[in-house]
Amino acid sequence: QVQLVESGGGLVQPGGSLRLSCTASGMIFSINTMGWYRQAPGKDHELVAAISSGGNITYADSVKGRFTIARDNAKTTVYLEMNSLKPEDTAVYYCNADINAKHMWGQGTQVAVSS
Repeated sequence: QVQLVESGGGLVQPGGSLRLSCTASGMIFSINTMGWYRQAPGKDHELVAAISSGGNITYADSVKGRFTIARDNAKTTVYLEMNSLKPEDTAVYYCNADINAKHMWGQGTQVAVSS
């Protein structure tokens, strides 16, 4: 069974940094785009950043210049380095990946930015 396991997240003060990680495991035959979405209370699910297997990267305008997405050489782990965090970044962050032609999700990890 294929699964995505996330780590990182937590509580940080405004201006601080956090790093999220997400690793895909199981019977993986193909893995393409991996990325991060987030959902804040009362708001829609939104794409934060995504990286294709070829290295093409997309960022939400709201995080450009502050967040960096990257993948490991095996391309089964995706990272999200989040700097200069703002209270409006508070949300549950979900890892997403296209694995074996299926759209898969992690369990979500809470990020809270507050003083």
